[in-house]
Amino acid sequence: MWDSESESIGGRDYGNGVLTSSKHGVKTDGFELRDQSWYVATDIPSDLLARIGEVNFHLHKYPLLSRSGKMNRLIYESRDPDLNKIVLDDIPGGPEAFELAAKFCYGIAVDLTATNISGLRCAAEYLEMTEDLEEGNLIFKTEAFLSYVVLSSWRDSILVLKSCEKLSPWAENLQIVRRCSESIAWKACANPKGIRWAYTGRPPKVSSPKWNDVKDSSPSRNSPVPPDWWFEDVSLLRIDHFVRVMTAIKVKGMRFELVGAAIMHYSFKWLPGLIKDGGGAVDELGSNSSNNSNSSSSGSWKGGLHMVVAGTKDGPPSVQAKDKRMIIESLISIIPPQKDSVSCSFLLHLLSMANMLKVAPALVTELEKRVGMQFEQATLADLLIPSYSKSETLYDVDLVQRLLEHFLVQEQTESSSPSRRSLSDKHMYEGPQMVSNPNAKMRVARLVDSYLTEVARDRSLSLTKFQVLAEALPESARTCDDGLYRAVDSYLKAHPTLSEHERKRLCRVMDCQKLSVDACMHAAQNERLPLRVVVQVLFSEQVKISNAIANSSLKQVGETQYQPVISNRKTLLEGTPLSFQEGWSAAKKDINTLKFELESVKTKYLELQNDMETLQRQFDKLTNKKQTSAWASGWKKLSKFTKMTNLESHDIGPQLPATTGEQTRKATRRWRNSIS
Repeated sequence: MWDSESESIGGRDYGNGVLTSSKHGVKTDGFELRDQSWYVATDIPSDLLARIGEVNFHLHKYPLLSRSGKMNRLIYESRDPDLNKIVLDDIPGGPEAFELAAKFCYGIAVDLTATNISGLRCAAEYLEMTEDLEEGNLIFKTEAFLSYVVLSSWRDSILVLKSCEKLSPWAENLQIVRRCSESIAWKACANPKGIRWAYTGRPPKVSSPKWNDVKDSSPSRNSPVPPDWWFEDVSLLRIDHFVRVMTAIKVKGMRFELVGAAIMHYSFKWLPGLIKDGGGAVDELGSNSSNNSNSSSSGSWKGGLHMVVAGTKDGPPSVQAKDKRMIIESLISIIPPQKDSVSCSFLLHLLSMANMLKVAPALVTELEKRVGMQFEQATLADLLIPSYSKSETLYDVDLVQRLLEHFLVQEQTESSSPSRRSLSDKHMYEGPQMVSNPNAKMRVARLVDSYLTEVARDRSLSLTKFQVLAEALPESARTCDDGLYRAVDSYLKAHPTLSEHERKRLCRVMDCQKLSVDACMHAAQNERLPLRVVVQVLFSEQVKISNAIANSSLKQVGETQYQPVISNRKTLLEGTPLSFQEGWSAAKKDINTLKFELESVKTKYLELQNDMETLQRQFDKLTNKKQTSAWASGWKKLSKFTKMTNLESHDIGPQLPATTGEQTRKATRRWRNSIS
């Protein structure tokens, strides 16, 4: 059925797409347009005037009465037997559709196309042109064209659905919108390898393709069809019809990342300014949707779907604020629930526009939860959302606070109950993008620190908001507090009138023991910090140096004994934001001087340790000799036990056996070794 676009309509059984009526009540050569009025080209004078808007139709009663049930009621059920004027302002399709229906009643051939079939079908239903009045009436023939021609064609289905925008609610009640949406969904979910119909964005083989040209309807076998081939065509639809199509596509089992990419493509087309850098919608899919969009707007392929947006070279017409709000609300409701179906940057920009346009609070909350699911993928530029409420702050800090809370709740939920994830979702979530990954918290911590540094420059930001946002993450999320220190310093610089108590309260958000060497050196010379914080910084750095020296003394002397200290410092510096080191050039000389002095102290310590070991060896050699008189006087001051041992050996030495003297010397030697 889907290969029907490669076929010519001329082989159909219903008049080659041309409607005719077998009965001719009035012989005519056609209709003539004079100013704003239509006249039937016949010798018989008209006896009925039909007025639709500003257009008048001078017709005859009999052709209309024989095929329209509504005309019968209007004329015969009227109390005026000489009624010769009717007003049909509410007819769907307007004067164009009524003109075609009137021509059909007169037996004039009517050419059915994808652009006029929906209006003519609704007008036939309005005029009640059923089979009860005549076999093969207009309702039957338009239904046949819709079912067997339009729904089997990709382009015709798009065009008919586009034309239904002005036919509500008739097109909905007649199931035209539903049937076209189903047809588009089935074709969009087809295997790209089996696609043989034309779609917008594909370069044509000839400069002027025809509507049903067989040569142009099948793509080249050498050019593979991208997975996003249907994005540009579907994005031409109005938002309510786009929602119907996307809903049907999701029901058919389309991959959620493709559904999300199609929604992003539609948003970039109909919501100007949604992405500041104008990035492509589906770059991560490796498709050419951006190229399709460019080729569509250039108008290089005349005909096809571009006749829908004729007169607009740069895409859809401008969208009013009310329409934008409706588009955003509709898009939020159809975003797939799976994580990573759309990018976090897209969600944040959509959230910013939703707040600006006052979208329904329930939908905004739903969107905030979606952002919290993949908050670790955000960037600082995405989070700098202006405050559209009555808040005095420049940026919406409360919004970021809520996003962070949603992230923590989602992370806790995923960590505590991983079994809730389906097997397919587990496959998609494997890797570093899992919310429960501890690296996600660290990325969010660095993101929040950068955000605090940026918003701290706002003098309207209260200390409480800053403190609450800084302390929202657990301590385990930060291995280094250099980013927090940078934010605190920025806040102190922008708020010079803080009291001593407020400055102490502000500095409690950071841990001095988690600061790197560079941060400690900067903090030691920072006059904006409270004195107590400076003392804590110096004390923590002194403890680090003492621990490093103590650990080094337990290992062998050499270059390798200082590797753990250097490695630990590198680890701390890797966790330090790059922006933190800006503005610290003045403190570099002092830092290098401190490093040189520290190395000098370590070198002197090693030299003293070597001298001590040398003296100890010399002492051990002297104790093995009998000449102990000179050394005994010096060691008498060490202990009373030494004095008693020397006296006993002098008084009763001749009376003791030789073995006793040897034991005494051994005990004395062990005691001396322990003292050393």
